[in-house]
Amino acid sequence: MDSGLYLAQRAENEIKLAGIIFRISESLEIQKEVFEIKEPETYYSSVISHCYYAVFYSAKAYLLTKGIRTGPPGEHRKSYETFGRLVDSGEVDVELLKIYSKALASAEVLLRIFWKEKKKRGKFTYRTLPQANVEPAKESVENAKYFFKHIHELCERA
Repeated sequence: MDSGLYLAQRAENEIKLAGIIFRISESLEIQKEVFEIKEPETYYSSVISHCYYAVFYSAKAYLLTKGIRTGPPGEHRKSYETFGRLVDSGEVDVELLKIYSKALASAEVLLRIFWKEKKKRGKFTYRTLPQANVEPAKESVENAKYFFKHIHELCERA
């Protein structure tokens, strides 16, 4: 299987899983009846983490379409910085403009989402009470879907 395709599928799976986890966190009925959880619990920090990985895998898939591979050590930092250089060079903006005749997205927005989700992954996974994460989790799901959609379309045209 093509590495870029694999990463795109992995990103999409992360988004789906984040949505599932979000629903479980919202539904006491699912928690009790399906998972036999006695007391209500939330898993919003996991939603945020999975959304970050969706963005990360999407960015890596796009980098692969450009023949750019990033790996350990520092794979996340390298991927972010490399993606940032493509944005800075205007390469991603040009492709977005070709793909969309209307102003759907700019590469700068995609880069900000990538950075924001990377920061939130650390903050909300390790430093915040789970129930306090509902709003950041909602935002993460929307950001991951937006990022994936636009990067996926770029990958298909590469």
